[in-house]
Parts: sequence; structure tokens; C-alpha cells
Amino acid sequence: MDLSSSTSSTSGPSSTSGTDTLGVPCLPGAPSWVSLLAHDPGAAQEFYGPLLGWSFESPREQPPGYVVAEVRGVPVAGIGRLPSRGRFTATWTTFFGVADIDAAVLRVRERLGTVGLGPSPAWAGRVALATDPDGAVFGLWQGEVGPARELPLPGAPAWVELSTDAFAAAMFYGDVLDWASHDPEHLDMAWQHERVLLLVDGKETAALRTADERTASLPVRPHWHLSFAVDDLHHALVRALRLGAVLLSAPVSTPYGDTAELHDPEGALFSLVARH
Repeated sequence: MDLSSSTSSTSGPSSTSGTDTLGVPCLPGAPSWVSLLAHDPGAAQEFYGPLLGWSFESPREQPPGYVVAEVRGVPVAGIGRLPSRGRFTATWTTFFGVADIDAAVLRVRERLGTVGLGPSPAWAGRVALATDPDGAVFGLWQGEVGPARELPLPGAPAWVELSTDAFAAAMFYGDVLDWASHDPEHLDMAWQHERVLLLVDGKETAALRTADERTASLPVRPHWHLSFAVDDLHHALVRALRLGAVLLSAPVSTPYGDTAELHDPEGALFSLVARH
């Protein structure tokens, strides 16, 4: 999608298979959708398709070049086109569900975040792009609310994590996403493995972790880091490198699985994880 136009710029959720429904529930307070903006969406399909077993559908009433990735017929991610003007870099964005996007945008600004785009209409609701006080970009999506999905694995998003000041971030996102208003049985927070965890229906979905500057190989601006599930990390890494990815660090074992960080051929940052 084109960052220069109001409706398509956010690469937010869209309908799939030429129908009028997305088939993806908006989960207020929780990660609900992920989207990649790339200079060459076709090349991105050629990379992520064989890597993660994705097939692709072109949504109705969306600009040429925007596709929805599916695993076993289930939508898991979107891929859109960066504008030709400007020095934009390919990047993955995580969209959090909200019940009222106008109120959420107001809370972003009140808490010293910025709103770069939107709220704008999208095929499956309304979306906005925002930046938290430390510079991490995230999306907001107000759409049709539904229950959390059991995503097919491998190939689906498995984990999203923000490395920053965990407690300051928990205050910001907790206020913006109105975590306190939700039933703890549906959405709750916990402290575990040196992280603030976000649990949806009791399942670990996202985390806020304080960055350790002593162990970081390179200074990295705070960002929501997305991981995709694979069955066998070693085989997936071999496949990724053959497809043109760049391995940024050796695989490591974490409480949530064995994982490795990569750049795709355009430089978008992501990880692969073999969940325990």
C-alpha cells in the first residue's frame, strides 16, 4: 500500500480472496495483524512464500501490489508497496486492536507519542500508525471484534517483542491500549523471564523487555520485533539464506524457543522461532 495516500498508506488489515470480510478478528488491546511494506512486493512474495509456506490473495478494492499471505487458507500477514518517493526502508509493523481508534490516538498524543498517519478508513475498519515516546512504530486497528484465533503453525506470526524500558513502555501501551479495562481472563499482564508479558486467553502473545546495551551487537532503535514460527530452525535458516536473507546473529535459546534474527533481501528485520 502507498504511504502517500490516506486509505492505503498504513498497510492495515484488508479483505481477502476477493470477498468483503477479512476473516481476522480485531482483538482490542492485543496484537491483531502484521504487515510488511516493501519496495518490491513481488520479490517479498518470492522470499516469504517458500520460506514460510505462504500462498497469496489479492484483496478487492485495494491498490495493485497489496497481497494477503495465507497459511492453509488462514490470513496471517499483509504485504504492501512502499512509495517511490522518499527514503523509506522495508519494515514489518504490528497492529494492535482497539475498540475506539479516535480515543486511542488521543491517548497516544497525551502520553507523548506521535501519530504519523490516520486514523484512516481501511477495508476492514480504520487504522493509524503511531510512534511511542522511545521511537518504536506500531499500528492501531479498529475492526470487527472477535475471539482470538488458533493460528496454524508453522508460517504464522508467533511472537512480538519490544526491547526498551519495559516498565515505562508498559505504562504507555497499557494506557493507550486500555489494558486495565479488559477482563483479566481474556487479557492480562505478567512478569516472567525478565519481561512484561501480554497474555491473551492465558497464552503469551507479546512482551516488553528492557534492552541490555551491554550485550547488543549494534545500537538499534526501539522497535516491535516480529517472529514467525518454524518447525526446524536450522532447516529454515538454510532456506532463508538461499533465498537471499542475511543472518544477523547466531541462533539462541530463549524461554519461548530457539530463535535467530535476520534481514530479508530488502533489509526488513524479523526472526524465526522454533517454539518449545
